[in-house]
Amino acid sequence: MKKLLYIVFKYLLGILLVFGGIAHFTKTEFYLKAMPSYLPFHEFIVYASGVLEIVLGVLLVIYKTTRKAAIGIILLFIAIFPANINMYLNHTDFPDMSETALLVRLPIQLILIAWAYIYTRKTIKD
Repeated sequence: MKKLLYIVFKYLLGILLVFGGIAHFTKTEFYLKAMPSYLPFHEFIVYASGVLEIVLGVLLVIYKTTRKAAIGIILLFIAIFPANINMYLNHTDFPDMSETALLVRLPIQLILIAWAYIYTRKTIKD
């Protein structure tokens, strides 16, 4: 049963990443507003992080690349954390999201990191 859950949640995380990555191209303005002002090349970063999310989401579900993809996902989630902080600090730029929702996004990022960490281990026992 553990192995089944391991696989189901791996695919779920992969799908979440792929759709999140696609959103970087379909809702670019949202992601551009999230970018901290101290970072350069906002548009490049938004598109590059979208590509990374898609690629890492696909690589996560491929057995031979799961572990490396999970490490990449963790690094990506750490790298984009400042954007989540920026969103909370500049909550008025996101009128469709409550300040509370933006605050809740911060610990959710930690949960996503922990979720990806599960797949850095080589195997899971049933």
